Amino acid sequence: MSTRISIDEILETVDMIVYKHLNIRAVTLGINVLPAASPDPGALRRGVAGAIREGASRLADVVRDVSAKYGVEVVNRRVALTPLALVASPMIRSAGPRAREELVSLAQEVDDAAADVGVDLVGGYGALVQKGETAADVELEESIPEALASTRRVCAAVNVADSRSGVNVDAVLRMGRVISRAAQLSPGGRGESCARLMVLANAPDDNPFMAGGFHGLGTHDAAVNVGISGPAVLLAAIRESGGVDVTSLSEVIKRVAFKITRVGELIGREVAAQLGVQFGAVDISLAPAPAEGESVAEVLEAMGVDAVGAPGTVGAMMILTDSLRKGGAMAASRIGGFSGVMTPVSEDLGMARRAAEGTVGLWALLAMSSVSAAGTDMVPLPGDTQPEVLSSIILDQVAIGVIAGKPVGVRLLPVPGAKPGDRVDFGGLFGSGVVMDVPRLGASRLIARGGRVPPPLTSLRG
Repeated sequence: MSTRISIDEILETVDMIVYKHLNIRAVTLGINVLPAASPDPGALRRGVAGAIREGASRLADVVRDVSAKYGVEVVNRRVALTPLALVASPMIRSAGPRAREELVSLAQEVDDAAADVGVDLVGGYGALVQKGETAADVELEESIPEALASTRRVCAAVNVADSRSGVNVDAVLRMGRVISRAAQLSPGGRGESCARLMVLANAPDDNPFMAGGFHGLGTHDAAVNVGISGPAVLLAAIRESGGVDVTSLSEVIKRVAFKITRVGELIGREVAAQLGVQFGAVDISLAPAPAEGESVAEVLEAMGVDAVGAPGTVGAMMILTDSLRKGGAMAASRIGGFSGVMTPVSEDLGMARRAAEGTVGLWALLAMSSVSAAGTDMVPLPGDTQPEVLSSIILDQVAIGVIAGKPVGVRLLPVPGAKPGDRVDFGGLFGSGVVMDVPRLGASRLIARGGRVPPPLTSLRG
């Protein structure tokens, strides 16, 4: 088969960039901060902040130059750190009752360092607790509400389950309470801190997207990972394809995904080369933004779903996700992160609109996640939602991820004082939406049992 690129294909790619707003959602530099570990709080803060200031000192400038060179906008520059529960463990042990206060000070120092180097968000304030929680893990988890309330860029992520370990129910219970407290402490009074807090199952260690990103333990001292975008480009291509059959529709999606991913790999490799670090992977997730035409919901509806959340939505999501992966996998040497379809409700104008109309609810989001939407994400909830109900939602979502062997994330946004139907604005890329009604019932008695759900049997399917 010929590999020559036609003039039409070149013009199509130019059209994507110039007229259809193709951009790269995130270039994320992962940094190993394990060498900063110290029992002394001051030394720990200086070590972690110094690693950010040194490792990411040129990131913003390099990304800007590469973006200008190729004419492709990069929306966000981010840093991901080694999970800080590991790095801070010696300090937590030595600090005793002051540990939580020192962790919050560490988060503030990280936030300042991120501001100094010009990055938008910094991930890694988190823990990996799928098999159990150390004393350091618990201290860090409990410090998350105060850490988020006193910072602007720090993102927290806690992995509570994976397919080889099962589900840590104790951590699921704890994180429901942490989310509730983070909402109450949010300085803007809108629960906005929770937009920077994700609970995960099967957390990828090369995820360029926040709030779930961190720098994995089995990788280089520094690596660049890239998250693509592309809903507007894909939406235009689907509309232009007319009433083709689903086989041809899949081909349309694959071709677009191939081109978008090629651009992502090109940008990522160039940034990594100029920084003198390793290139990690491309996350080929379709990620929406709170702008007209940048909606995953609109893509699904252009495919033929009457309204997202209606019967047929899960089938359309399966076609979309599988086609994206097939096209993207052929275009990149390394695929990483979630590499699915993201459905953050408040960040997607179409999804937020359908949620306000009542066609998208928790069950629709969970159902879509079963065929590789990335999770129950950015969901505004009533402020009086009980922590045990939050934990129950987390349990449902991570159960799907564990049984399916796929990464999933949960970002729930209880809005203090808000009732179902109230509109709330979280600002910037976090978007806005209507507070979703949720049952007042949950699985509190099940979660209160604690313990760990054993990993699923994989030899029997059904």
